[in-house]
Amino acid sequence: MPPSTEPRWLLLIHQVPPKPNYFRVKVWRRLQRLGAVAIKNSVYALPRSDQTQEDFEWIMREIVEGGGDASICEARFVEGLTDEQVEALFNAARDADYAQLAEDVRGLFEALPASTGPSEQQRREVEAQLARIGRRLAEITAIDFFTARGREAVDGLIAGIEQRLRSNTASKQRVNRADVRGGTWVTRQGIHIDRIASAWLIRRFIDPDATFKFVPGKGYRPETGELRFDMFQAEYTHEGDHCTFEVLVRRFDVNDPALGPIAEIVHDIDLKDAKFERPEAAGIDHLIAGIAMAHKQDQDRLAHGSTVFDSLYEYFRRKKT
Repeated sequence: MPPSTEPRWLLLIHQVPPKPNYFRVKVWRRLQRLGAVAIKNSVYALPRSDQTQEDFEWIMREIVEGGGDASICEARFVEGLTDEQVEALFNAARDADYAQLAEDVRGLFEALPASTGPSEQQRREVEAQLARIGRRLAEITAIDFFTARGREAVDGLIAGIEQRLRSNTASKQRVNRADVRGGTWVTRQGIHIDRIASAWLIRRFIDPDATFKFVPGKGYRPETGELRFDMFQAEYTHEGDHCTFEVLVRRFDVNDPALGPIAEIVHDIDLKDAKFERPEAAGIDHLIAGIAMAHKQDQDRLAHGSTVFDSLYEYFRRKKT
């Protein structure tokens, strides 16, 4: 299929008068709330849609009324950047938002007692904070145009808090591997560390006959019998402060000592909380990032990433501790 000739991006090109200072800050904050990213100092981009067109038009009117100049144009490409690089700018901005929110949620999660239920006072306080967090999450999700991977960490932590509020600290029921044999495993497109590692784990230790399907992060409705992992509302995804790889190891009771350090490496890279402070994390992070840069197709990323995890597993399997 030939590439679409439809404009994909909207660009706001503007010039704000130097005075008053608050007006420049006001415009910048409005652009941040819309999820726009800076291509240059005075050029901001949004994915093209009726809603983003209207959003930019309101800001343009405000800039002109404030004594500045502004124009909006449609673009099939952004000069000097590929579409993937522009998408990466949006995802980096949203990942930063999710990371900041995850830090707040993690503090709330860790403050709740894991072995006993919370007091009534604690419950009320936590529910009030969860409501605030939920509103902030909704704001970020609304401008998460390309499904940044940082959301899974936030969702998992919120789910962990809700579980503790129910005074149910037991992990979800373990699954018999025979029950999922030959399954179709579904995850989001653009796989990275947790999804690559999880797919490797599934095929090597859980379901050797697994087939993988990579789908858009938003709006996908699973077909009968599909098993989703590391995506919103998946059967297997982040739980509490555990990444999907850790959840799969626990849920399928994969008892192999060599997987312990691998799980810690994946956790440190994916959640960026330095929980285990694995010295290998930085190198593996760069290696997986290089694979993602070199290979656009998810099947290719999985093939090359699986080779990395095969070698990593062999190292920890043979290493004497």
